[in-house]
Amino acid sequence: MIKHLLRKSMTTAALLALGLGLSGAAEAGTIRLGMTTWVGYGPLFLARDLGYFKEAGLNVDLKIIEESSLYMAAVAGGDLDGAASTVDELMKYRSSDLCFKYVLALDDSHGGDGVITQADVTSLKDLKGKAVAFNEGSVSEFWFNVLLKKEGMTEDDVTVTNMTADDAAAAFIAGRVPAAVTWEPHLTEVRKQGKGKVLVDSASTPGLIVDVVALKCDVIDKHPDDVKALIKGYYKAVDYIKTNPDKAYEIMAKGVGGYLEKPADFADAAKGVNYYGRERNAEFFGTPEKSEAADLVKFAQDIWGKAGKLKMPIDTATILDTRFIKSE
Repeated sequence: MIKHLLRKSMTTAALLALGLGLSGAAEAGTIRLGMTTWVGYGPLFLARDLGYFKEAGLNVDLKIIEESSLYMAAVAGGDLDGAASTVDELMKYRSSDLCFKYVLALDDSHGGDGVITQADVTSLKDLKGKAVAFNEGSVSEFWFNVLLKKEGMTEDDVTVTNMTADDAAAAFIAGRVPAAVTWEPHLTEVRKQGKGKVLVDSASTPGLIVDVVALKCDVIDKHPDDVKALIKGYYKAVDYIKTNPDKAYEIMAKGVGGYLEKPADFADAAKGVNYYGRERNAEFFGTPEKSEAADLVKFAQDIWGKAGKLKMPIDTATILDTRFIKSE
């Protein structure tokens, strides 16, 4: 009990430090989203800063919070209305007490994630018995498990070293671990420095690492027009990128910030993602008979379920809401 209260108080302090209250409630005309620093979330900032959300009658508050457990705690506490993250990562937080659904697909990683290894490694099988650094419970672990499965391997075949994607890359470059699962800009850094190599990246697994917007069920039910406005503004931003890429990268770099604050760095990172506009969302969510989204949910359910990292069984009805993607 004391540990539980201490952990809760630490989370409370962390949320206060991030400028989040502790008793917020969803309000019509406003959607508050939490997310990490990632190039795939750029169009959300672009739509905000170009006024596309406001044109549709919506105020969107975007919060960069680098730890998923913190922004999901804010969602659970009512201080955020939802989050942007990968299909698989968010599934770990879905429970009978925290209802949310995916309403919009943002992007997929197309080379933005990768496994970095020493130069003499030719396949994942060469990593048997060796240490591999990655963030346990994150999309890195999910994706790495998919790669291992293709080779007839499991995590038991390697020695897992748990650390963030950034720390994993730093540890590899410093020679403290022989392999790591990380993402940009670390893949480019490894390539440029020639310290090892990128053994495999997410370009080999298209449509597997997909970012989505998840909104709380009560927000969706009480404010459907806000959901429509969010999607409308987002689609307009993706269209803007196609016609004005340089200006778009400049605006998105400023909005996302962090290691992506320079437009040139943002543009380089953007090469590793595919942004999902109206047509791609329709393809991804598909139909009841055929759906990439449904297949991905089932795949993640299998991997995370067997690993004991889900709070409840999750199917498409539990987590997907496709009512809005074609409405705007």
